[in-house]
Amino acid sequence: MAERIDVGAELRSAILRGDYAPRQRLIEADLAAEYGASRFAIRNALIQLAADGLVELQQNRGARVREITVPEAVEITEIRQAVESLVAGRAAERVTDEQIAELQELAQAMRDAVGSGELMRYSDLNNALHGMLRDIAQHETANRILAQLNGQMVRHQFRLSLYPGRPAISLPEHLAIVEAVCARDPEAAAGAMSAHVHSVIDTLAHSDEHGRATGARGR
Repeated sequence: MAERIDVGAELRSAILRGDYAPRQRLIEADLAAEYGASRFAIRNALIQLAADGLVELQQNRGARVREITVPEAVEITEIRQAVESLVAGRAAERVTDEQIAELQELAQAMRDAVGSGELMRYSDLNNALHGMLRDIAQHETANRILAQLNGQMVRHQFRLSLYPGRPAISLPEHLAIVEAVCARDPEAAAGAMSAHVHSVIDTLAHSDEHGRATGARGR
């Protein structure tokens, strides 16, 4: 039976991939046909995705993909700043010699990607680094919170990775995080992560100002 697949997970992945655009309506009957699931299963999936902030349910109009504005993205990232700093500090306390070697290898790959202008590869390595720190930290509550926050931020994170000059700024920030974790210095690791995420907030705010200025000139 098709119900045995995780319809919610499939729909979540499709939204995060960009298969559905922000504010696009999600019609239960169409989704049921697309995923080979009952409308009951689709409805439950949409309710869960609404709780996760990826979908919004509109009275008498059904569901649609939630659009995250830049001011909302900034607020989400402010929460991320606190939680990611906690994770980095915990990772510095728990990191093993083998994991240190893996982190250093990952840091070198990030240097190589930026040096050769491979922005998409660098973006993937960026995600891998943050994921590895979460794995090392083994803080399940923080992981759950970050999974939800990052799910809401995925489109903004993709745009940030392509923002002009952003890799040159974020690379030394990432290297500082790796260095502190490998030195097993929790305070330095938390501080380096906080500084990195703060720079993400600054870039988000700047991109919003630039977008509004560009829009004003275009009118």
